[in-house]
Formats: sequence, C-alpha cells, structure tokens
Amino acid sequence: MFYLLGAFSLAGTSVIAARFVHGRLGIFTITAVSLFFSLVCLLPLCRGKLAQTVRRLSPRHWILLSFQALFGVFLFRLFLLYGLSRTSAAEAGILTGATPAVTALLAVLLLKEAINRAAMLGILCTVSGILLIQGLLAPGSGSSFSLSHFVGNVLVLCAAVSESLFAILSRSAVVATNDNSVPLPPIVQTTLVSAMALMLCLIPSLVEAPFSALSAIGWSEWLTLVWYGPFVTALAFIFWYAGISRCHASTAASLSGMMPFTALLLSVIVLGEHAGWQQWSGGALIIAGMVLIGRNQAPERKAHLQQAAE
Repeated sequence: MFYLLGAFSLAGTSVIAARFVHGRLGIFTITAVSLFFSLVCLLPLCRGKLAQTVRRLSPRHWILLSFQALFGVFLFRLFLLYGLSRTSAAEAGILTGATPAVTALLAVLLLKEAINRAAMLGILCTVSGILLIQGLLAPGSGSSFSLSHFVGNVLVLCAAVSESLFAILSRSAVVATNDNSVPLPPIVQTTLVSAMALMLCLIPSLVEAPFSALSAIGWSEWLTLVWYGPFVTALAFIFWYAGISRCHASTAASLSGMMPFTALLLSVIVLGEHAGWQQWSGGALIIAGMVLIGRNQAPERKAHLQQAAE
C-alpha cells in the first residue's frame, strides 16, 4: 500500500506540472520526451536484470506488457487530454471519478477477486471523495452533462476505462509471473512498458513538429519534462508495479483517490488556488477510504504469509 500511495501521489503532481507545458507542446511530444528521459535513467540501473528477464519472458508476458503500454500510457493520455479540450472540468471530474469503481468491478469480473463490506465501503468513500474534490456533490454546483460536450465526455470515460484496464492487466501479469516462476522486477517492467509506449508515441509526435516546438520552450518547460520522465513516469511506475504485486486490484482502485487529492493539495500550496469545504471534505473521505482498505488488507496479508509458511 505504501508503494501504491507513492505511485498515485506522484501521478497527482502531473496535473500541476501540465500547467507549465500546456499549449506549448503537443500531447504526443510531451509523452515521447518524458518517456525518453525516463529510459535514460532506467536503462543504466537495470541493464543486467533487463537482459536476463527478457530472455525468459513468455509470449503471454509480452502481450500483457504491450497492452499495459497501450492502455496505461498511450490511450490514457490520448483520451484524457483530447477529452478535456472538448468538455468542462466538472463533467470530466464525474467520469474520472468512476475509475476506482470501474477497476473494482473489473477485478471482481475478470480476476475473481472478492470484496468484503469494509473494502466496498472504502471504495465508496474514495469515489465520493473524488466527486467532492471536483465540487460535484455540493448543492448548487451546477455540474451537469451537456449534449454539446458528448464527444468529450466519451473520451474522458474512455481514459478512465483505460486506466482501469491498465490496473487489471498489471495484476494479471503478476499472476502470470507467479504461475510461471519468471521474476519480473518492477524496474524491468517499468523499462519495458516505457520503451513500448515510446514506440507508440514516436510517429504521432512527428506530426506535431516536435523539434521546432522544443527549440522554442524555456528552462521551466524543460524542467517539467524532466519531472515527467524520471519521477512521474519512471519512479511512479516502479512504485505501481511494486505495489500491485503485493495488493489486489480492488485495493489499488481505492488508493487511486490519492491522485486527485495530491493535485488538490499542490494546487493550493504551489499555485495558490482556493479550495472550499467540499474539496477538503472529499480529501477526508479519501483518507477514510484508504484506512478502511488498509484494515481489510492487513488480515489478507497475514493469511497469505501463514499460507506461504505452511
């Protein structure tokens, strides 16, 4: 759970960092450059493990890793960024707030994970907290779906589903590793997924005239791209894979509420934006959800260790 908290907290910083490159670079250019910086840091650290692991991966592993790069990086950023350009932030908040619930539902349907009352209550608290942070549960918030923004709403919903599918695929890769006794260290998994996602972004980024755009940006934009690479991409993904190998996908779904909560805190501290009572109440609900999930995870972890000892 500590690893998952770190992963989602780092992911939340990307919302603030986007302020410094918004409108200056294309979507695929931002993604490609950040993935390049992440690989520059990752490859020297896992060179030995990478060669050993790649030789032992099964076709199923390669398929799962490819789909993780497709859904977790490429399609998620594509749907979300294009969707936000066509719909309001309030409507997008409604749809992205459904990510924990979608992940939990897919975990039950596809991975056959069981969810008890405490875990279900934790998921509900997390989803409610996200909606409050977006100001969608407050009376008179004025949030409503508009038919004119239908396309944008669909794109944001596709981003939420892509994030959920990424979580399920990551957990499936853990199961495949356990079944085949193939070690897949988090840093190696992050390197492979980053490389695959970079290949997916290269051709679309060329349409955005990346070289001229990159030559025109300043030092603050370059620092933002560096932050996106080694930290938001590399370190966050390492934390994610280390956490998802130890927790159920439904647990990760609930802890994903740290992403909007971190974005809220940083927007107040760094950007000086105002947060009302509904945002802070939403943060309290997210913390309550994590506590409930943590209480549910502890007995499961204890039982797993006892079973392994036997």
